[in-house]
Amino acid sequence: MVVSLENNAPHRVVIVGGGFGGLYTAKTLAKANVNITLIDKRNFHLFQPLLYQVATGTLSPADISSPLRSVLRKSKNTQVLLGEVQNIDPKAQQVILDDKVVPYDTLIVATGANHSYFGKDEWKDFAPGLKTVEDAIEIRRRIFSAFEAAEKENDPEKRQALLTFVIVGAGPTGVELAGAIAELAYKTLHEDFRNISTSETKILILQGRDRILPYISPDLSQAAAEALESLGVEVHTKARVTNIENNIVTFKEGGEVKEIASKTILWAAGVKASTMGKVLEHTTDVECDHAGRVMVEPDLTIKGYKNIFVVGDLANFSHQNGQPLPGVAPVAKQQGEYVAKLIQKRVKGQTLPQFHYNDVGSLAMIGQNLAVVDLGLIKLKGFIAWVFWLVIHIYFLIEFDTKVVVVIQWAWNYITRNRRSRLITGREAFVEAQSVENSSAYQTPEKKQPVQL
Repeated sequence: MVVSLENNAPHRVVIVGGGFGGLYTAKTLAKANVNITLIDKRNFHLFQPLLYQVATGTLSPADISSPLRSVLRKSKNTQVLLGEVQNIDPKAQQVILDDKVVPYDTLIVATGANHSYFGKDEWKDFAPGLKTVEDAIEIRRRIFSAFEAAEKENDPEKRQALLTFVIVGAGPTGVELAGAIAELAYKTLHEDFRNISTSETKILILQGRDRILPYISPDLSQAAAEALESLGVEVHTKARVTNIENNIVTFKEGGEVKEIASKTILWAAGVKASTMGKVLEHTTDVECDHAGRVMVEPDLTIKGYKNIFVVGDLANFSHQNGQPLPGVAPVAKQQGEYVAKLIQKRVKGQTLPQFHYNDVGSLAMIGQNLAVVDLGLIKLKGFIAWVFWLVIHIYFLIEFDTKVVVVIQWAWNYITRNRRSRLITGREAFVEAQSVENSSAYQTPEKKQPVQL
């Protein structure tokens, strides 16, 4: 039940996390008779679906980030606090930060997910994932530093390791990364170097399941695989990575153990819930699944606490078809809007039916003019799907000026095939490749004629 305050004081809503779930909760409550406090350890909302374009030099971090205070400046009932939540006291109804305690009547936790290495956390340093701006900048540094180091390397074995890129995982992030690196190597950079030919670049995508993009229809999955191969990407399905060490990826494919030497290994194979799942498990005894996601009730509350909601990637909502909803932006957006509407109903002593996700479909960019879109009854591929992908991603960007900047950047990149954000920044300069043994089983993939999707 919603707690009633004395003297008819506005209901206090605390939102932890400024991603899609938290931000859309706040935006939907902007004109409600409630006081909102949004807490995030970052001062900006990040549009994660386009992080791969930062990692490959198409966009800069500012192009896909929106300051939370700017987004919510007209929401006079909302206060934004920069801080990291350390604990939650559900009995006292308090959120505990390092330097402040924030009371609540209703709490929404929307802190998202992190990378999962399936118990092999030692792989993290060798194979970074892509969840934050820092991740994207680090991956960008590794990609472009690899080409720079290859330009100076005279040893063919070391040079090939520098020009080999391995992506582990073939969901949308892995597929989009592979396609973007292929276009970068074979088109954008092909005239930029003198000592190497970037056409010697090898790009492998390793997928443990029997097909890439497993959440879309099999025919579109096959079309996506063919499109990647036409760009020069080696697609390996039923390929399970068993080790990553000393710039060598070991994987088992078809009963055969294979190795590939690579100085740039990228992780897109799994996610786990943020640490707030463990905090809630400890303080409320709520059940979490194997990935650390909080098991939520049909109205997105947690068992035993009707005033604590969990939304987005942190929530395991399995009440619709028996399977958890995917960790995508539309799910978090719809859940945030639902919770906001339910809070307004509860303040008036009313309620809503349980949450129901309206599946808007799945989509992935393969490359320029190449994409796949699965809308259920409607399936698109090729140029039409690519245009649809562009429109949808522009729609989900938060601020109008961000939409304009991204459209201009995309248009310029489409015309010139250039990527202006190819900056090597971040950590120390790229360390030259050490001597590694390269597998003779792999040859530079032969370019195929572009497929007609």
